[in-house]
Amino acid sequence: MSKFFQFPSRNQWKQFFSVLTHLEKILFLLFFFLAIGSSVYLSYKFYLNSTIVQPDFGGNFNEVVIGQPRFINPLYLANNDIDRDLVELLFSGLMKYNEKGELINDLAESYEIKEDGKIWEVELKKNVFWSDSKPLTVDDVIFTIKLIQNPEYKSPLRIKWIGIEVEKISDKKLQFKLKKGAVGFLENLTLKIIPKHIFENIPSGNFPWILTSKEYLEKSLIGSGPYKIEKISQDSKSGYIKYLILKRNPKYFAQPPFISQITFLFFEKKEDLVKASLKGKIDGFLVTDPKDIKNFSQKNLKPIELSLPRYFAIFFNLSNSNSILAKKEIREALAYAINKKEILEEIFSNKGEVAQSPILPEFYNYSPPSKIYEFNKEKAKEILEQAGFKYIDDSGIRKKVIPKSSFLFQKDLELGAKGEEVKELQKCLETEISGYFGQKTKEAVIRFQEKYKNEILEPNKLKKGTGKVGAATRQKLNQICFADSSANAETISLEFSLITSDNSPLKEIAEELQKAWKDIGISALIILKPISILETEIIESRKFETLLFAEVLSAVCDPLSFWHSALSESPGLNLTGYKNKEADKLLEEIRTIFDEKERKEKLEKFQNILIEDLPAIFLINPDLIYFVSEKVKGLEAKKIIEPAKRFSGIENWYIKTKRVWK
Repeated sequence: MSKFFQFPSRNQWKQFFSVLTHLEKILFLLFFFLAIGSSVYLSYKFYLNSTIVQPDFGGNFNEVVIGQPRFINPLYLANNDIDRDLVELLFSGLMKYNEKGELINDLAESYEIKEDGKIWEVELKKNVFWSDSKPLTVDDVIFTIKLIQNPEYKSPLRIKWIGIEVEKISDKKLQFKLKKGAVGFLENLTLKIIPKHIFENIPSGNFPWILTSKEYLEKSLIGSGPYKIEKISQDSKSGYIKYLILKRNPKYFAQPPFISQITFLFFEKKEDLVKASLKGKIDGFLVTDPKDIKNFSQKNLKPIELSLPRYFAIFFNLSNSNSILAKKEIREALAYAINKKEILEEIFSNKGEVAQSPILPEFYNYSPPSKIYEFNKEKAKEILEQAGFKYIDDSGIRKKVIPKSSFLFQKDLELGAKGEEVKELQKCLETEISGYFGQKTKEAVIRFQEKYKNEILEPNKLKKGTGKVGAATRQKLNQICFADSSANAETISLEFSLITSDNSPLKEIAEELQKAWKDIGISALIILKPISILETEIIESRKFETLLFAEVLSAVCDPLSFWHSALSESPGLNLTGYKNKEADKLLEEIRTIFDEKERKEKLEKFQNILIEDLPAIFLINPDLIYFVSEKVKGLEAKKIIEPAKRFSGIENWYIKTKRVWK
């Protein structure tokens, strides 16, 4: 044993310390503890350098929402965002969106496109099960689609599946047949699949009702998503659901999520949510009112900005040819008068982008439009002046006086012109009446222009008369030549109504627009309606002059539904009644082109045509703000298609961590 080191005994330590001075003892102890501390530090440093932090399983995530779920079922996802949230976590589709808003495989192992997009063949992944351990097969997929296509079930998704045939090829493979190839069909395949063995014996008349029953919520809510229902807490009298607990689905076919439990807490009022935030009980909350971006108070929550393919816009009802808004120059003045950047800052806390186009170039990485209506109040006023709308009283509203005469100058006239308008021009200018616009007539026009240079030449930055009868000259001619009929003149005021929802932020945007237009002499009467009335009574019947509303695009940019002339009447979504044959042709071609470069070129061409025609003014593409606890890591989503898709990549979110050796 003497050959090996032996730790000193207690007596040996006493002898050692007895020979040391007081100072030597202090120094020895100091260096001794420094050596131990250094050893611990170096060991810890070595451990940190030799290991890495990785997500670990566990933890609970509290998601807070205002309202109640209604139909937690993929067939009935209409206007209830809570239903969409829960369906996103409980069910799976053939395809899904990733954190970049891109379409990727979900239940599908692979897919093949044939016959220019008319045939789509999809093969399912192997060993896929429902949360109740039953196998998920092609039969479940076909069953889901057939239910949607059946009008008796009244699914809002039916319109997307009309005319599409689905056929079983094998237990793991099925085929879709389309009448026309459509690149956007891939998005149809994000439809969440429901289990046939749960719903096949439920009559269509009982279907919606059964989805709201306690029995369905507790026993029949079977899915194939990353989570499954664990517990439901309901008020025994009212049936109000207080919370839902979702647990990790052990039968999930893909990467299991790290977070073990997600609890959805349902509040009736925003005030309840604020109280919960003060107590630190919230891990996730989606902002629906932009004002909450500034007001939300829980310190450990961080805002995540999510880009959505949606825009707020002003839609003009072009089907009313008698409206002052039928004139493009009036719509242009309205567009130039709007300070979109100020609206983005004031209402949306600068969270988002100014919108200039129906195809959202920033979201889809397209080129911006060739024409942009930048804020220019003076230009807006100039356009209105040239159109003959002036301040003629103290109302603050621009008006235009149109003499009621059997004749008015309506055409541009110049040297060489012939006809009745030339004769009337010559009568008015008291020159030779021949019906031919010759040199003498030109000289007479020049004299007239220079006589009224303040109204004709100066607004057009001209010093001398041109001898051509254009808009400004024609307007003055009508005023002078038919002065006798001024007593019977018609006065047109720049007034119209702006209809929108009584919810935020549409109400606030409308108020900003009203102020901006008032500054240039235009009166907009704001009419606020509940969203249900707006959609059923106003939009369906097209009973509006201007409409402030939002439109949402999809992962594959396909604006046909909103702008094709064939869809200008309800239930079509072409709200303005916009009609342009060249635009129609491009929209039809875009749907069938699978080459992304070619689609991009045609979309950009369509964009420029529509913006030149100006059937709508595009305002704001706001971000979606999602407050999340700082304890939650792994959120990578940047672009999403709808609010529920904030849970894209939920399997990568984590709360717990662990260190592992490199």
